[in-house]
Amino acid sequence: MAELAAVSHDDVMAALATVNDPELHASIVRLGMVKEVVLDAPSVRLKIELTTPACPLKDKIQTDIEAALLPLGLTSVVIEWGAEVRASNPKEGQKAIEGVRNIIAVASNKGGVGKSTVASNLAVALAKAGARVGLVDADITGPNMPTMFGLEQGLQRESTDGLRPVERYGVKLVSIGFLLPKGTPVVWRGPMIGSAVRQLLHDVPWGELDYLIVDLPPGTSDASMSMAQDAPISGAVIVSTPQQVSVEDAMKAVAMFEKLDVPVFGMIENMSYFIAPDTGARYDIFGHGGAAAAAEDLGIDFLGEIPLELAVREGADNGEPIVYGHPESASALAIERIAGNVAARLSVLQRMGN
Repeated sequence: MAELAAVSHDDVMAALATVNDPELHASIVRLGMVKEVVLDAPSVRLKIELTTPACPLKDKIQTDIEAALLPLGLTSVVIEWGAEVRASNPKEGQKAIEGVRNIIAVASNKGGVGKSTVASNLAVALAKAGARVGLVDADITGPNMPTMFGLEQGLQRESTDGLRPVERYGVKLVSIGFLLPKGTPVVWRGPMIGSAVRQLLHDVPWGELDYLIVDLPPGTSDASMSMAQDAPISGAVIVSTPQQVSVEDAMKAVAMFEKLDVPVFGMIENMSYFIAPDTGARYDIFGHGGAAAAAEDLGIDFLGEIPLELAVREGADNGEPIVYGHPESASALAIERIAGNVAARLSVLQRMGN
């Protein structure tokens, strides 16, 4: 063990240079994540800046830092965590959204798989982790997000300022449902839907956001194509249930984004299994593992599975996402892990692109 008097700032930095970011597979020193070192042997205080506040492996990084520094004779390692989310760069012909660093599309090719429930809870989970998050309800003909966030349909219909984000559970939400009284149908053709999506993205004062989650309508529609061609989408998340017909449609959604040159972060299996609250018995109501197998076949990441719980449906109906209302539930914990996986995958793709 090194003598305390011999421990220097250079010794600490050399030890930290042996610690790698588990996702980016590079030294935290080389990545510029070590922002401050205050040495007062036998203690040291560090400021470490992560690539996302939702980093799923922060505990491992801390363990690795302590393992690298304690052999120097230091007995106390205090870490202050920060995060700086990098921005994705627009491709030729795309228009960046002012203040928005990254756009994440949540999609499926089939209705009824819980895509909007996943999108809303994913947004809340990222916000809980400390990120600045917005959510676009791009399902123009079936805007459900106001209900899922406990907001009145048509709440901005008399506003002279047009659509404005409404903040709820730490998320800035915009939906065409804010302009329509409850029960009002949207009977529009494809080009009008595409134009509406562009306006939701570009004509709304979002402010500074780390992540803008876009809840797309099911299918390969004008909404998806218009957004992918017009805005710099960082990547897409595909939602499926376990049964074969849903998985087949999810695979088509993956193919669509690949044709549009949009990275696919991975696939989520929603309603993966059910645990009976009275007996604890597990039931694979819709089968199990179909999305994971499809992700492996497609060569994309499997981001996680979300169980079927009554509280998920109740939260959506009552306007309180389960990640906020029941954070200790199995579904909430699964969604928080998935949010971390999505944020980590984005960080990896950004590093690969530079």
